[in-house]
Amino acid sequence: FIPVGTKATVKSVLPESVRDLGAQAVLANAYHLYLQPGEELIELAGGLSSFMGWPGPTMTDSGGYQVLSLGAGFKKVLSMDATIVRSDQVIAEGKERLAHVDDEGVTFKSHLDGTLHRFTPEISMRVQHHIGADIIFAFDECTTLLNTRGYQERSLVRTQLWAQRCVAEHQKLTAQRAHRPYQALFGVVQGAQYEDLRREAARGLADLDLDGFGIGGALEKANLGTIVRWVNEELPDDKPRHLLGISEPDDVFVAIENGVDTFDCVTPSRVARNGAVYRRDGRFNVTAAVNRRTFEPILIAPATPASTTRARISTTSSKPRRCCRARWPRSTTNTSSWGSLIGSGNQLPMAPSTSFGKTSLAPTTAAQLLASNNGLASRSVRYCDPSGAGSLRCTA
Repeated sequence: FIPVGTKATVKSVLPESVRDLGAQAVLANAYHLYLQPGEELIELAGGLSSFMGWPGPTMTDSGGYQVLSLGAGFKKVLSMDATIVRSDQVIAEGKERLAHVDDEGVTFKSHLDGTLHRFTPEISMRVQHHIGADIIFAFDECTTLLNTRGYQERSLVRTQLWAQRCVAEHQKLTAQRAHRPYQALFGVVQGAQYEDLRREAARGLADLDLDGFGIGGALEKANLGTIVRWVNEELPDDKPRHLLGISEPDDVFVAIENGVDTFDCVTPSRVARNGAVYRRDGRFNVTAAVNRRTFEPILIAPATPASTTRARISTTSSKPRRCCRARWPRSTTNTSSWGSLIGSGNQLPMAPSTSFGKTSLAPTTAAQLLASNNGLASRSVRYCDPSGAGSLRCTA
């Protein structure tokens, strides 16, 4: 399983913790990193691994999924229900369409500030080469299960042609950037819930000069194993198969049984941030009211620390009282010099008291801080500090 650090950070988890948990690679998102902080800055920092402080292999998806899902107003998830009426103008209720697809690429508005952008297979390859991940994905159109059969067929042809253009651009950029480490290129198999389209897409990509394959698109959970089997029966055995955006425990077992090698998804860290864990008997919500006075471990096992009672985890996972803001001394934080800090990757000057117990905050560069900010770069960045009062306002 490959954790997702959408904007070059796995939310709420330090790179050292990701490593200690046993993760072997991390996947970031080319769409989000293109918009903020920008692929040029990441390359200036030495590439994705150096920028995020992760010592292992990295991956970036092409941005196609985010362009289409955010563009249609679905945000995190495209429709997974194939029983609803078909439509080729899929849009979330009450949302404006932010992305428009044509045979050359996609024109979309930034979900951050509404500015207009253009992604083509060639641009996606250039962005991902600048970001510098070890494995990159070809640009594809991610359809929903609501699209008509006719649109799925047209989209499949478009994605196949885009894959060919990605291979050509990737080969050109690899030759031009021979001083950089080689980046493996994976193609993405689409085709929705249709067996003939999935098999056709897999055969078409298998004929291209690709290093591996991703299985993408919206999938019906009930048919996940069947769809994955269709695809893997057509793909070569000597190249890796990666299932994009899947991480529910039962889905992982089903996919492995049908030939998948690796997975990625934001779900594990999102589930944890919202106060839930997975046990052998399923998902367990630690913030439920009944657990506030239940002094039993969340998992009955010899290795479970005695301190991990339901009550302790429930109370520490619940929404805390408003926390104060940390202050950087004015004399050590001159925001006018942040331009040089961003380019150099130097560590931010930290107040000596800014720590939690005995564990100081991890080294943080100005570039990383601005990149991981959830909004525009002018928003306040807040750290909880028992001794602090005030805030440092980040400006780019």
